[in-house]
Amino acid sequence: MLLCQHQSHFVQLMLCLVVLCPRLNGHSAVMRYYSSDSKDELHVRYLDGEDSGIVVVGINRPKAKNAINKNLVKMMFEAVEDVKKNKKVRSVILCSLVPGIFCAGADLKERAKMHQSEVGPFVSKARALITEISSNTAKMGLVETKLAIIPGAGGTQRLPRVIGVSLAKELIFAARVVDGTQAQQMGLVSHSVEQNNSGDAAYLRALELAREINPQEVDLSTGLAIEEACYSQVIPTKDRLEGLSAFKEKRQPQYKGE
Repeated sequence: MLLCQHQSHFVQLMLCLVVLCPRLNGHSAVMRYYSSDSKDELHVRYLDGEDSGIVVVGINRPKAKNAINKNLVKMMFEAVEDVKKNKKVRSVILCSLVPGIFCAGADLKERAKMHQSEVGPFVSKARALITEISSNTAKMGLVETKLAIIPGAGGTQRLPRVIGVSLAKELIFAARVVDGTQAQQMGLVSHSVEQNNSGDAAYLRALELAREINPQEVDLSTGLAIEEACYSQVIPTKDRLEGLSAFKEKRQPQYKGE
């Protein structure tokens, strides 16, 4: 799982591949839209009641197979900023509202119209895509080599760190696509679940995990106390003094783990 620290609280992020988000099975929720031009492309639901603290972010670009364009990246950044400011949020589930599709990658139609100077900044912003949960019918791959380019949103760095250099090279060079079961076997995803008739098996599993995790989160005052206890262990270390000296002397620190 990916733990993202926002300010003084933690948010558990779970990505669901190839899943249609249901209407929350009767759960009430606060809906938020981002971007007045294409507000339907990203739906953000803040669940309440027993599921308070869980946020469901749904991508909805059916005609483009949820391909990521500049507007979607902008909206997702806005959604993340809202989550950062909300100390009640504990878990975020990112899923698709389009049946049978999670994300087709970058919007190549938009990319073809981009000036060269726009491509770099766009790819940099899109470099935060990470996969954690999927159904076994999910299809995943870094297929950029088929287009005479390389994975530019962090794939060349994240993939080998997760599954090893040799296997990562094989998948990237061959532009191979794997299913959810294979992805779990090689350690690419944490869970792979049997798809159900409504196509929301991964979402339901993510929701189950979020419900399991949320009660384990501590309140702010407890979290600050834990931070203080941990920081007190750092104060007497030689590395702390070395870090301060290096900063003052404008040089690289030489840490020794002491």
